[in-house]
Amino acid sequence: MSKTRRQFTPEEKYSILQEAEREGLAETARKYNLAHSVINYWKKKYLSKGKDGLKAGYRKVDPQLRELEEENARLKKIVANQALELEFKTELLKKSDVHYRKVKK
Repeated sequence: MSKTRRQFTPEEKYSILQEAEREGLAETARKYNLAHSVINYWKKKYLSKGKDGLKAGYRKVDPQLRELEEENARLKKIVANQALELEFKTELLKKSDVHYRKVKK
């Protein structure tokens, strides 16, 4: 049996915190099937930042930005491979040039 992760809006979190203040932490935690630590964490965030602290803490990444970052990484890889190939070819040319001069004498 897998647990599904629930997501609460900031308004729901705020109402749960108010209910916990009125009716008690243990009873509210049982009612919503939440751990005490989750409610305490929300309370700490609320006391430090207000209602803004109850908003989701993760940052949504713009799909266009993600696509540009992937393209940038791909292009950097191509440039690195070309630079390596160019360096390899110049080394080969130096070696073959030295060998050619020795044979010519």
